[in-house]
Amino acid sequence: MTHQDRHHQQDPYRLGVPQAVPTTASAAGEGPNSVSRGDVLRTLLWAVVVLSAVANTALSFTGAAAPLHLASGVVTVLAAGTLVVRGLRGRR
Repeated sequence: MTHQDRHHQQDPYRLGVPQAVPTTASAAGEGPNSVSRGDVLRTLLWAVVVLSAVANTALSFTGAAAPLHLASGVVTVLAAGTLVVRGLRGRR
């Protein structure tokens, strides 16, 4: 193996910016740095969990009606449950 061959090989333990590797991905969204639908959905679910939990807390401090508490609590539980189920399915 020549010095040039060793230079072009990828070292998985090397620190720094990885060199561009030619891929066969021809369509947009198929490259190694693309964001998948699952990533977008997970981000949206986390946003829903945080926002509904904050809304529930705000409703508690303002003394809002019980149905509003229940609605925001249900939304929080459903979004968090969906995250858990997706996480467990992803491990299989």
